[in-house]
Amino acid sequence: MSIQEKKAEFEKKRQEKIYESVKLTFHGVEGFDVYNCSIPFSWEGKEYIYGRVEKREEWARSWVRLFEKTGKDEYTVVREHMIYPLEDPYVSIVQGELTLGGTHVRKRSGEVDSFYGYFYRGKDIEDMVYFTTGPDFMKDIRLVELDNGKVGVFSRPRNKEIEEKYGSSAMIGFAVIDSLDDLTDEVILNAKPIEGIFEKGEWGGCNQAYLLTNGNIGIIGHQSFSQPCENVSEESASNDFTKPSTTSLDVYVNIAFEFNPETFEVTNRKVIGTRSCYPEGLSKRPSLVDCTFTSGITLREDGKADLYGGMSDVEEGRITIDYPFSCLIK
Repeated sequence: MSIQEKKAEFEKKRQEKIYESVKLTFHGVEGFDVYNCSIPFSWEGKEYIYGRVEKREEWARSWVRLFEKTGKDEYTVVREHMIYPLEDPYVSIVQGELTLGGTHVRKRSGEVDSFYGYFYRGKDIEDMVYFTTGPDFMKDIRLVELDNGKVGVFSRPRNKEIEEKYGSSAMIGFAVIDSLDDLTDEVILNAKPIEGIFEKGEWGGCNQAYLLTNGNIGIIGHQSFSQPCENVSEESASNDFTKPSTTSLDVYVNIAFEFNPETFEVTNRKVIGTRSCYPEGLSKRPSLVDCTFTSGITLREDGKADLYGGMSDVEEGRITIDYPFSCLIK
């Protein structure tokens, strides 16, 4: 079944699957949008989230800033904290260190020339150390600590060679390294592809990885496709800085699946959220009206999960869903 079919099937019953749907509020960055955030996380007794901060009328000119939780679904910028030249941040705790990753966009003569992942690490959130860079033109590189103490690395190559070989526009790859010191672009480029996730014309990636009690890895990710649509209107966007000439939508949905790092078997793959599950809002451009870029999940005391996602490249939302994996997060 294609992702379009899975999305349609999910949305028929979404009212039964979504228990709460809210927007996050961010204070201290008035005049800027905050979206495509990390998951909320606790560090030394405080709760934080990293957010992508960007003006509505601009693209590829964003920063990542740290926000502290100051109320239910409310966050306030930590003004004295480092401002990172990144997009779409993510965090994980690996071998006792907080790791922060995101996409750095490189420009030449004002035009985008390349992009790649930057990675920071440390035990002091006020003094994170930049330690490595991912391959050119690759987003969505994610890390997770494994049962044996080693580090799992998820890649996301997307190029013509991938499409010619596998049919899909992108793949998710996986590799294992002994420590963060071994994370290099060569390791990421040589990660073994995980087959059977995306079909022809689809792309996607891992957004957050969780070690499960059975040794498998629970993945919260995104799956995407382009959908022709003659009804795409400039009125669906809050600005016209791109003035798109296409009549298509870039559709992004939230997905979950479980991955066996020994056999590379993928199980329990499903859609867990779509843009319509989140509150209504504006879109940065018309082609993104049906886009939710996955952040990840956090666990709730009632056994359900809060799923976070960027909304149409303008805002960040939270929806409450059933816990998506077959066993617990370790």
